[in-house]
Amino acid sequence: MTTPLTLPLNDGKSIPQLGFGTCRIAPEKTEGAVLAALEAGYRHIDTATIYKNEAGVGAALAASGLARQDIFLTTKLWNTDQGRETALEACERSLEIVGQDYLDLYLIHWAQPALGRYRESWEALVELRERGLVRSIGVSNFTAAQLDDIIADTGVTPVVNQIEVHPYLAQTQAAEDHAERNILTESWSPLGYGLELGDETLGELAAARGLGVAELMIAWHTARGFVVIPKTETPARIASNFDAQFFPLTPAEVETISALDRGHRLGGDPAEGDVGAPTYSDRRSFTA
Repeated sequence: MTTPLTLPLNDGKSIPQLGFGTCRIAPEKTEGAVLAALEAGYRHIDTATIYKNEAGVGAALAASGLARQDIFLTTKLWNTDQGRETALEACERSLEIVGQDYLDLYLIHWAQPALGRYRESWEALVELRERGLVRSIGVSNFTAAQLDDIIADTGVTPVVNQIEVHPYLAQTQAAEDHAERNILTESWSPLGYGLELGDETLGELAAARGLGVAELMIAWHTARGFVVIPKTETPARIASNFDAQFFPLTPAEVETISALDRGHRLGGDPAEGDVGAPTYSDRRSFTA
């Protein structure tokens, strides 16, 4: 079986560059989907409290027969659990639900600046790492200013910032901000919920390389040095998405895809927080 690509983290650990995303996979279907991903070669599984499928992820890990050290498991602190003590409790609860002794990566899902708790929540994540319940800690949907806040408070830099990235939201500036702080960019919604699969430019590039458009898009993320978390429940696509991490793109191809950027978001703006709080937003169309 092909070994997944990995990237170094700023805390000395490493992360598989391709992860299997479980957002919007129904709880009753999660175990089967994650097992299919593990069988295809994935070793990085990404879930979250708000997805309500951590138990299914845990069941799949238990059924897989794989050694725990061969799996990279990520979950996330939800907005309603922000705060020092509540964040500690939420992580312990996630560990119990997923049936594990530790997490490889724990993320604050959104900064939610209106709550005013992301800084103390980060302090809790630092404590969780010190206690050994979490190996690495990071954030999701943070702005550069919010990153600087938590770094200044604790002296601890997140290993990743998981943000919305796809060809219509290339996030070039955010990626530069992350690189300046030695933070990896991690892409959620890397396929733009499939809304970009019919793009003419992407179609032409993919056809020229003998790839599907989704495979081309994943290769674009990996070529940029990003961690990428595609989601699908279709076994054939699970396999093709996995293989896509190994397709090299030329700098010109990467630039052509990045030039499709329109600044179109499918989720909330990190400067404001999740627009659907306390449940996550679900924007499934592009707006002008």
